[in-house]
Amino acid sequence: MGLVLADDLLGRGLQRIQREVDAAFDAILPVPDDARAPLIEAMRYAIIGGGKRVRPLLLVTVAEMYGASRQSAIRAACAIEAIHAYSLIHDDLPCMDDDDKRHGKPTLHKAFDEAIAVLAGDSLHALAFELLTSREVSPDPFIRSELVATLAIASGHNGMAGGQMMDMVADQVDFDLHSVTRLQQLKTGALLAAAVEMGAILGKVPEEARGHLRNYARDIGLAFQIADDLLDCEGDEEKAGKALRKDEDQGKATFVSLMGPEKAREQARALSEQAIGHLVMHGKEADILRGLAKFIVERDM
Repeated sequence: MGLVLADDLLGRGLQRIQREVDAAFDAILPVPDDARAPLIEAMRYAIIGGGKRVRPLLLVTVAEMYGASRQSAIRAACAIEAIHAYSLIHDDLPCMDDDDKRHGKPTLHKAFDEAIAVLAGDSLHALAFELLTSREVSPDPFIRSELVATLAIASGHNGMAGGQMMDMVADQVDFDLHSVTRLQQLKTGALLAAAVEMGAILGKVPEEARGHLRNYARDIGLAFQIADDLLDCEGDEEKAGKALRKDEDQGKATFVSLMGPEKAREQARALSEQAIGHLVMHGKEADILRGLAKFIVERDM
């Protein structure tokens, strides 16, 4: 993962959150001795041992910056990762992007079948909100309610699902840079922003004091997608663990196609630096957030 090896603090943070999230899902999703077993096995296949866990790391880091317990934050982080995993399962289906590989292994509908994949995605979506309503996340019902609302908005038609709808018609419409930016703010940026917001909610940060965190999340969300577009054009499929260059083949507008590779790369770096600038009021407790902003634009997978 490029920068992970160079940035020891970020590397340790990513490795720790990966272990904690995997352990939590292993405990949350035991395989029952009945006919539901294939469904639970499919959920575990999708959620355990895959992905960089960027969203959980964002949520937990922000929560701990403001004094929330790591145990509570991990539980909330599992909720947002369950939403992310469900979205990837559905995104890979034949009716959507029809992908064969994800995280270097067969996509869920290839490893199991389409019906189980749909049910696994649905169940992970439901699990996310089940987790957030648990007292293990917070004994305060108002905090739990705000967490649920934040994740619901980021997941639905005003967030990720809305962005996916825009992406589905992107090969039929001539999107300009403003439209592509809006698409990616919904499809990719909404969950990244929700992770930061949920960390602040757990840390009991007043809404009016979250502006710099929202600005940080907005900038890394766009930087993340520009870097993804660059990797899609220039990356190695083996490292990426999924098919690349599909947007180009389908004639979809991207940051790279509209700006060109060099300007897109410059923009991603500028957004990364701008995101770091929003954290000026914080000390070393925000170093992982700073490292993550750099990693997002320097990663090679």
